[in-house]
Amino acid sequence: MSQQPSVPSSAPATVTVFASPTSWIESAAVDQCHQVAALDGMTHVAAMPDLHPGKGAPIGAAMASTVLYPFLVGSDIGCGIAVFPIRLKRAVPERLAARFPDLDRPLNPERDADDPAWAVLTGDVPAGHTEGLGTVGRGNHFVELARVGAVLEPDHAGRLGLAAGDLVLVVHSGSRGLGERILRAHTERHGAGPAPDPAAYLAMHDEAVRWGSLNRRLLAARVAHALGAEPTAPIVDQCHNLVEVRDGGYLHRKGAAPGDGRDVLVAGTRGTPSYLVAAHAGAEANHSVAHGAGRKMSRADALRRGRAKHTVEELRRTPLGSRVVCGDRQLLFEEAPTAYKRIEQVITDLVDHGLATPVATTVPLVTYKTPDVGPGTGRGRRDRGGR
Repeated sequence: MSQQPSVPSSAPATVTVFASPTSWIESAAVDQCHQVAALDGMTHVAAMPDLHPGKGAPIGAAMASTVLYPFLVGSDIGCGIAVFPIRLKRAVPERLAARFPDLDRPLNPERDADDPAWAVLTGDVPAGHTEGLGTVGRGNHFVELARVGAVLEPDHAGRLGLAAGDLVLVVHSGSRGLGERILRAHTERHGAGPAPDPAAYLAMHDEAVRWGSLNRRLLAARVAHALGAEPTAPIVDQCHNLVEVRDGGYLHRKGAAPGDGRDVLVAGTRGTPSYLVAAHAGAEANHSVAHGAGRKMSRADALRRGRAKHTVEELRRTPLGSRVVCGDRQLLFEEAPTAYKRIEQVITDLVDHGLATPVATTVPLVTYKTPDVGPGTGRGRRDRGGR
């Protein structure tokens, strides 16, 4: 991680958008790609079919450069999606939804020393950061109990130990306050500029990536124990907010998963399947694939339109028959399935561009966002300390 990049180039980087003409890609997101391409040292920007605008940088992009830019990774360093097999005697969504633990309540090493979820921890907590351990966070983060649906590549699924009808936990979360602290320390001194000491940033970055992976294991273990199952190791765990030293430069991924021979869970919405894919993206795609469906509405638009079309109770049960656990009413509308692009189109674009092969789908049974405080209580984001 300590190798030095070459001298920055002055020519703008190339930009490639891996989406069909009929895919929903906002011009503002493409504009952001070109703005990033104009930065010193940038060589190539690969935009995935889930591309959408972010704060200062596009989400759903992999950006190669000879200069390390922390803001291109963002504050949720180490955010990723992991898949854990789980065995349950019966999977009745209504009953299981009520048994999910409070994943806003962090695990305290002293107060919760006897919690069985700690068994997944080997060694020390990365960076010694014990705040927020075992919490899922806000935004698009979730923990989901799902059933394996269509198996599209039986041999590959078999190697992962998956068959149609099997149950899995899908965990999407990151480094919580640790990544935010790392980015803030940089931006307070250097703004959106490059890291003056790449090796020092990468050392902290790598700790946050390890922390995020540990947190996904803790979340899965907490849920497994609450549902009466034994925790398992993940069969997939890919980070999609990180920077990688590659080919003498820096490959920044913001909402893009490593696609060089990895298995990746491309998340749909709480009302649609997700897709487990075998990724085989090459250099033109910056060795990356999409990480999810990608937003097509801002949170404000989703909130306004959702309130005009749906009630809270309508959003607690999806067309698939699955249940949504979310006591934060505003978040319930912001994260409605209609706020996202069609996951089928995203997967089709990945396939058509030769970036991935679908292996199997996972169909939601219970999607957990925040503790369900029940109807009529009026509690929401403000009194739950949401970010």
